[in-house]
Amino acid sequence: MLELRNITRHQGGEVFLDDISLCMRRGDLNILLGPTLAGKTSLMRIMAGLDKPESGELLFDGVPVLGMAVQKRNVAMVYQQFINYPSLTVFENIASPLRVARVAKSEIAKQVAEVAELLQLTAMLDRTPDTLSGGQQQRVALARALIKKADLVLLDEPLANLDYKLREELRAELPALFAAMGAVLVYATTEPTEALVLGGNTVCLHEGRVEQFGPTLDLYRTPASLRSAKIFSDPPLNSAKVECVAGQLAYTNSQQQLGISIKQIPDGSYTLAVRPHHLSRKREAADDIEVKGSVSVTELTGSETFVHFSMEGNPWVALLHEVQEFAVASTVGFYLKRQNLFLFDSDDALVEWQPTIKS
Repeated sequence: MLELRNITRHQGGEVFLDDISLCMRRGDLNILLGPTLAGKTSLMRIMAGLDKPESGELLFDGVPVLGMAVQKRNVAMVYQQFINYPSLTVFENIASPLRVARVAKSEIAKQVAEVAELLQLTAMLDRTPDTLSGGQQQRVALARALIKKADLVLLDEPLANLDYKLREELRAELPALFAAMGAVLVYATTEPTEALVLGGNTVCLHEGRVEQFGPTLDLYRTPASLRSAKIFSDPPLNSAKVECVAGQLAYTNSQQQLGISIKQIPDGSYTLAVRPHHLSRKREAADDIEVKGSVSVTELTGSETFVHFSMEGNPWVALLHEVQEFAVASTVGFYLKRQNLFLFDSDDALVEWQPTIKS
């Protein structure tokens, strides 16, 4: 088990990591999710022993490891920018951790063959990294991490350079592989979709702070804060300021009522939010809520349409699972179900509510 207790790190007068406490168990997949500069790599480098925090503790299986040399830790780390030994063949690159551990030659050959087959590198074992594509070189770095059978495996956006098919295959394979090894697996990504595909547990990071940590699907379904909801939304989360007066919700900008009655929350300012894929062109039930806006641009991706529009002065986007075209500046209506609405208070914390649609 890996424990982080009140880890804090500053650099150049800026807070990189702010009082982070986490507990990650062996066999679990733990995802660090957040945009660029959220602190994912900074946190991983401290886990690996490459950097030290200004304060806090790091324990592995109950043993403090902050003062332990990197060489004495059984850690494997793979970056988005792959690192391989240029003068060694693919076989020797993959085998290098086993050579250091003085594993028998026959066992090395067996293990290299197994991991090479998994990562589709069998035909390249006699080649050197400079003869491989970027994606192939990344697979070599992944293979070396796999074969090391480390106690702690850190993967910093490792699949970004791979082709779509192989990326999808590895997303399905990696969690089971590392779980079987009994390692603590930490996987950093900027993509909410990747976190959902991988499952496990997710840490939502924002500017060096943990917004939320828990089972991935729980965080997606019930974000604890507006920032957590934004981190877990791609395309970006749609939001609008609303006011609650005497149990009735109205848009702050226009004072137009939404037709939603909420008896159990106090009057005040709130943020209403909805994910783009929860907007539909069709009303499926009588109590579906309609939102309207002026179209700014339509993006066609082949099987999907992204409709960007202005809703109460806010930039919104609807993700439609079909191809449709809309004229610029035309007013278009979309429908959403009340159960797909999030409401956040003035402190950006999630509000538990049971909206009632006015008849």
